[in-house]
Amino acid sequence: MLTEKDIEKYLKDKVKKAGGIAYKFISPGNNAVPDRLVCLPWTAQIFFVETKAPGKKPALQQRARHRELRRLNQVVFGKIDSKEDVDTFMDIIQRRAPLTGGMIKDLEMVDIKDFDTIDEEKRYEIYAI
Repeated sequence: MLTEKDIEKYLKDKVKKAGGIAYKFISPGNNAVPDRLVCLPWTAQIFFVETKAPGKKPALQQRARHRELRRLNQVVFGKIDSKEDVDTFMDIIQRRAPLTGGMIKDLEMVDIKDFDTIDEEKRYEIYAI
């Protein structure tokens, strides 16, 4: 069974292979921040990524921190819990970079695997604050 650490390492390796960096995000005095800050060479946008063990969900405090970041127009991928999710995340970023603030705000509310099945207008409604 994969652990959160396995998913996080897979993300870090995939981002590195793509020429980017997935910084471990630790913010003293601010708990419940997303696990990684992902920076890629083809977009000027930073992506906050929360990794989880398969089937696990972010805690209430983590979801509150995700909402806080979204209110600041940051892109938060709120639940990446499999290698397939990491692959989908990379595919979305590669195909849609640079992203606009209203297009992808959070993938906690909708499973990352279903993202492309949602039309753009509905996507905005889902991710709008």
